[in-house]
Amino acid sequence: MAQSVAIVGAGVSGLASIKCCLDEGLVPTCFERTDGIGGLWQFTETPQKGRLSVYRSVVSNTSKEMTCFSDFPFPKDCPNYLHHSALLEYLNAFAEHFHLLDYIRFKTTVRSIRKHPLFTATGQWIVDTETNGQCASAVFDAVMVCSGRYAELNLPLDSFPGIEDFKGQLFHSCEYRDERGLGGKNVVIVGAANSAGDIAVEISRVAAKVYLSTRSGTWVLSRVSDAGWPFDMVFTTRFNNLMEKLLPECIVSRRKTMIFGQWFDHTNYGLIPVKRPWVSITINDELPSCILRGAVVVKPNIKRFTETSAIFEDGTVAENIDVVIFATGYLSSFPFLEDSLCDASKSSCSLYKDIFPPHLETSTLAFIGFIALLGSILPAAELQARWVTRVFKGTCKLPPVSRMINEVAQRKNDQLKKGIPIDQDKVRRNFIPYMDEIGACIGVKPNIPLLFLLDPRLALAILFGPCTSYQYRLIGPGKWDEARSMILTQWDRVLQPMKTRIIDDSPKPALVPHWVTVLGLPTFLGAAILIFKYYYPSWLPKIK
Repeated sequence: MAQSVAIVGAGVSGLASIKCCLDEGLVPTCFERTDGIGGLWQFTETPQKGRLSVYRSVVSNTSKEMTCFSDFPFPKDCPNYLHHSALLEYLNAFAEHFHLLDYIRFKTTVRSIRKHPLFTATGQWIVDTETNGQCASAVFDAVMVCSGRYAELNLPLDSFPGIEDFKGQLFHSCEYRDERGLGGKNVVIVGAANSAGDIAVEISRVAAKVYLSTRSGTWVLSRVSDAGWPFDMVFTTRFNNLMEKLLPECIVSRRKTMIFGQWFDHTNYGLIPVKRPWVSITINDELPSCILRGAVVVKPNIKRFTETSAIFEDGTVAENIDVVIFATGYLSSFPFLEDSLCDASKSSCSLYKDIFPPHLETSTLAFIGFIALLGSILPAAELQARWVTRVFKGTCKLPPVSRMINEVAQRKNDQLKKGIPIDQDKVRRNFIPYMDEIGACIGVKPNIPLLFLLDPRLALAILFGPCTSYQYRLIGPGKWDEARSMILTQWDRVLQPMKTRIIDDSPKPALVPHWVTVLGLPTFLGAAILIFKYYYPSWLPKIK
């Protein structure tokens, strides 16, 4: 009899989990408390209590090639960066193509997930749900928690003395939909992450003044890189990742600073991060321009509020403030889990590989998409789900509990050494190392040295090109026959939606960087040695 799997949430992670369950012959049942799929990408005209949603103008921060599921690319004519409606349309097409909707119970809230009395022997869970006031309970062989990291609002009002005396309007950024109602007003936005930057730019077109208050600063990057290519496709490459592994940390840090600061001098704009270990990145194409023309004024952290003003830590004062918007993020919360799992679910660093609670007698509970990542969460959640469903099925084995606990403890110690609280995901994990880490557990991590021998053209595209999710469909379980062609044609799909005025000599990106072709064979051989040293560290010393 096939194993039954309960899936909490029908967002990006939930949809990937349903499909992966079906791929492995498991029987999924997905519980979604709203009436549609997509999670945060399901836009609502008005804010609804207990339901988080994007604002009207949201556009994805990762390009379509870096965002798509590994065996379901976006249409060729789809824009490279996607309005939330286009991304939701893609998720609907994905669900329909793989017949996922049949396994979703909409308007159903999960009230509790607790161990079965025979959990030690069976690994089963009792899941209590509520649909239209009707309660139900069922036993499942495994559970995939896909409700994400954005569960509760982080509204730290206690951190701002005098906020109770403020007479103006204040709300969290999740309640923001558009700039209507803010015309001619003085607005303070607390925070400098993606939402804060987007909202500041948008309302600066109608507001009298916009103040952007940031405690630690941030790097502001454009979606557009050199020569106009999507930034994440140019920067997220295996070659860049290889250099970070092999070069001294001081050089890597300096290199990143140069890359992040090449657009404009963040010090002059008041945005330079002051806590390097907690460095943050904001994707915004217009914020520097708004600062340059005075439409947005960057300020330090707020010291206190008065009835009508905000006093900043540098002693300056913003008078006649009408609105304060807290773009202060979210807190993770899983109120349906029993108390014994609460500690493990406070932060993804408490989980083995950011997925499995390490202390369980049987690994039949997994968190999908509960990770802070420098890159798109969609392909990462899919890869997690591919591994988890194979663990549930028994075709992939986890190490002993003691080893998982030790690995989690080591990661926490490393995080504490960097000054980062272990109950917070302040530092996002690098995309390629994490994808490779999970891919190796499944057996789908691409073998680049072998590819250089068997398929040099593909190997070059994988090494110097963007690390798209297709790379994890080349070999092993779930191999997709079209993966190779998708990798070799990914730049064509970047250009396709922009071919609205055809230019005969329109340039295409080189298969390898220009400096490689200039330096020629020595560079190629040097890179090959570095690759072999990275993948096979015991190989080089044997050469005389």
